[in-house]
Amino acid sequence: MLKDKDIREGLFAFLEERYGKIRILEEKVIGRSRADIYMVTDEYLYGIEIKSDADTYTRLASQTKDYDAFYDRNILVVGTSHAVHAHEHVPSHWGIITVEEADGSLDFYVQREAQDNPSRDPAKQLTLLWRPELVHIQQKFDLPAYKEKSKAFVQQKLIEKVPPVELSAALRQELFERDYTTIKEEINAYRRAKGRRARRRPPKRR
Repeated sequence: MLKDKDIREGLFAFLEERYGKIRILEEKVIGRSRADIYMVTDEYLYGIEIKSDADTYTRLASQTKDYDAFYDRNILVVGTSHAVHAHEHVPSHWGIITVEEADGSLDFYVQREAQDNPSRDPAKQLTLLWRPELVHIQQKFDLPAYKEKSKAFVQQKLIEKVPPVELSAALRQELFERDYTTIKEEINAYRRAKGRRARRRPPKRR
């Protein structure tokens, strides 16, 4: 019986061989769900949910709604015990990959190709980015800094000011280039600067 942890390493190798240039990120809270994996390619942002032989479909109906809000395309990866009925549990635009163990190695098979997701929400997608990454996009398109504004305000301005295709490409580029060794310091520096500005504000008149 294959479990989630048994599948991941082989799956990453399979995806890299199939899609070429990719960036894999793991375990992201999306709405009320947690995405097992999301994959960045030059063209699309993929959400990937793993249902191993040890898993059930109990939460999948609600999970698919969250995945569809956040990702351009989505894929369900299933063990052989789920392969026959997998298509009954996800929307028709979801891709399906089956995995089985044979002679000590894993075999992956594309049962159904992923198609464009009609429910993708650009506002939800932008929440995948950290504030410094949003700043990079603002600078790229010569937008105001909006330093005193909330992250949600900046996200909405990007949607209003940047053409959708260009915004999607910029989002994918930021995820491709995300560097976990430096991003925390960028976030902390931003917060420190914001804190100093807040302290300099005059008290409100009563």
